[in-house]
Amino acid sequence: MRTKRKFALQLIALLSVLAIVAVACGGDDDDSGAAPGNGTTTTVGEVPTGGTLVVGAEQEPDCTAWMRTCGGSSWGFWMMGATTMPRVYDTVKKGDKWEPTINSLVTDEPTVDTTDATKPVITYKLNPDAVWSDGTQITCDDFKYTWDQIAHGDDVYDSTGYVDIAKVDCTDPQTVVTTYKQPYSGWKQLFGAGFGIMPSHILKGKDVLKEMGNGYTWSGGPWKIDHWTKGVEVELVPNDKFWGDKPKLDKIIFKIQADSSAEFQAFKNGESDMIYPQPQPDVIDQIKQGLTGAQNVYSPETGNLEALWMHNEKAPLDDLNVRKAVSYALDRDALVKRLFGDLGVDKAMQTLNPPILADFADTEAFSQYKLDADKVDQLLTDAGYTKSGSYYQKDGKDLELELKSTAGNARRELTGQLLQEQFKNVGIKLTLNYQDAGDLFGDQLPKGDYQLALYAQVATFVIPGQCNLFCAKNIPTAANGNSGNNWTRTDVKALDAPLEDLDKNLDEAVQKEDGKKADQLQAENLVSLPLDPLPDILIWSDKVVGPIGDNPVLGPFQNSNLWGIKS
Repeated sequence: MRTKRKFALQLIALLSVLAIVAVACGGDDDDSGAAPGNGTTTTVGEVPTGGTLVVGAEQEPDCTAWMRTCGGSSWGFWMMGATTMPRVYDTVKKGDKWEPTINSLVTDEPTVDTTDATKPVITYKLNPDAVWSDGTQITCDDFKYTWDQIAHGDDVYDSTGYVDIAKVDCTDPQTVVTTYKQPYSGWKQLFGAGFGIMPSHILKGKDVLKEMGNGYTWSGGPWKIDHWTKGVEVELVPNDKFWGDKPKLDKIIFKIQADSSAEFQAFKNGESDMIYPQPQPDVIDQIKQGLTGAQNVYSPETGNLEALWMHNEKAPLDDLNVRKAVSYALDRDALVKRLFGDLGVDKAMQTLNPPILADFADTEAFSQYKLDADKVDQLLTDAGYTKSGSYYQKDGKDLELELKSTAGNARRELTGQLLQEQFKNVGIKLTLNYQDAGDLFGDQLPKGDYQLALYAQVATFVIPGQCNLFCAKNIPTAANGNSGNNWTRTDVKALDAPLEDLDKNLDEAVQKEDGKKADQLQAENLVSLPLDPLPDILIWSDKVVGPIGDNPVLGPFQNSNLWGIKS
């Protein structure tokens, strides 16, 4: 999974029901078209060719070397990665479920040979028509190079799964034979998901960060990056060598507008044709009132999970009694209703898995944690605190916690205020400290420079797995260059076993058991506290036509090669 809107969670699952609620305002066409990989469609009719689509973008990545820690931006990958980096599997909605589905990079479903169950062999047959934007064929060497860079490279965002591969055999350039050291249940997310496949003939022997970090001119998808002017815009142009459906638009321009309110206002003024805003209060209010000449889709059944993440090793949250007291101090349902009630979202999440992974979660694991002042008093008394005046105290000092989150985010600022009020009502002081997203996610959280943090995790595939987030071996330390993704410093020995088994076991029934057991252990040890599913909202002008909708994993732009814009 990745942190929203910066990645950090390689969640993998096999599907829960995803119902997208569509609200259309001002549309006048009756024909509709299927949207591969999207949860809904807009009116289509005849999709015109030519023209420029302008999209308001809330964030940009620190870099575009997606496998590096600086490349962990969900917005960055949605804008530039999903449509330029080839991958084996797409995430496609079939009926009421999102499923990993092969795309045209391969000719058939990969084969899995478990003759030696401890060392499975997975084989991919590549499409001979699949080429890079310079016309060079995509071959096994590209898979081998990608595996080597992620499994053995430095400063890798998350090498989960890739390190389980023993070798990649390229005897036949059009056949990729991967032999595993041990089974890995999430193998379908490899050679895709948030990283994609890289061109060995261009990058081999070079510094990947230098070659890819500030954008790259090559592509294995329908679009190419024409330029990225940091802080201003990203421009995509068609890849004329793409073997699939070539873009109908002349270009897509993503205008960087870090402030959601400014982004929304620019859309209303006609300065952009589409936005994918965070569910800020003013955006929700505008949707409730109705948008003229525009359509929108929103859903709580997402790949997102916003939570109150707790540093399990930093005082006073290193005391389980204090962590539990924090959880009993809050009315999470009231908080979620205040934020998203107008979208029909009024219940807190009760698992640290996002909604699309519900089949592999205990969705009521955290339900015991409801507002209960008596339990707060009991737990803090057991932790050595006494109530003195407005706040609990210990050694003459108030029980004071600091919450860090992203600056300039009105919804998170409101959330902080609501948390502050609820904590104060039971005698806990909360200070609010908003940070630049790059500093928070790139430096402070990995180094453990926080007590409480408010942000979201975003699933990068539909297969369950959280070991990279909660197994003790993935705690960032000075020794590993703070590269582990267990930012909460969770160290629960009993939790490691089901999470590790979840990564290794290929039996779906066992995966479900492991996932539910892990949820229960996370709740019992209160490693962090889930809040809400952070609904996705996509808004677009009636001028934009085609199979438009939200994809909770690949983002809304992954099939933009099929869109058009009315002049």
